[in-house]
Amino acid sequence: MEVLYEDNHIIVVNKAVGEIVQGDKTGDVPLCETVREWIRCKYQKPGNVYLGVVHRLDRPVSGVVLFAKTSKALPRLNRMFAAQVTADGVNEKPVRKTYWAVTADRPEQSEGRLTHWLTRNEKSNTARAYDHEVPGSKMAVLDYRVIGRCERYFLMEINLLTGRHHQIRCQLAKIGCPIKGDLKYGARRSNPDGGICLHARELVLVHPVSHKEIRVVADVPEGSMFTKFDMTRII
Repeated sequence: MEVLYEDNHIIVVNKAVGEIVQGDKTGDVPLCETVREWIRCKYQKPGNVYLGVVHRLDRPVSGVVLFAKTSKALPRLNRMFAAQVTADGVNEKPVRKTYWAVTADRPEQSEGRLTHWLTRNEKSNTARAYDHEVPGSKMAVLDYRVIGRCERYFLMEINLLTGRHHQIRCQLAKIGCPIKGDLKYGARRSNPDGGICLHARELVLVHPVSHKEIRVVADVPEGSMFTKFDMTRII
């Protein structure tokens, strides 16, 4: 487990492909328990260790995940992450989340804003994007730009303005750019590690207690398709 940032109130780690943030029906050890045990051992804490889950990444996705270490920080962080985008698409969130995605197809425009209305299918655990509002849908907004190219693939940077279920995966697929390895949303083939080429690259937020701006960046997985791009030109 790679710890990217830690203080008395929060801890940020770089999630690996295949890890689950919270426990599910698989019974696999979730990342929250791994982090909790890491804190217990580091500080030799007896008994239970407090750790609050603030947000999640899908199992096949890698990158930045934030946890609260205190009951004071958790509700404040929850409010920050729950802030919604306005009707005109202006981001009011005090949290900025940036992702990198690899696609085999390039969007018609090299950068832009995507606005869709998403519905969720609980049975298949998928989302569907519409160009207009439909019953039961929620507005989803993101900004994207193409920042790299290698061989047959493109590297896209996404700034997430809302936080919907499978939002990036679903919206990119809607414009004909499914994420590499994401069979659920139309990718041609799976990745060897069972993951998809979507990485939570950066998290910027105002600290819930000190009120100072915190910026955390997560390295991409070693040996992944992300490493095929010239990172020195991107960063």
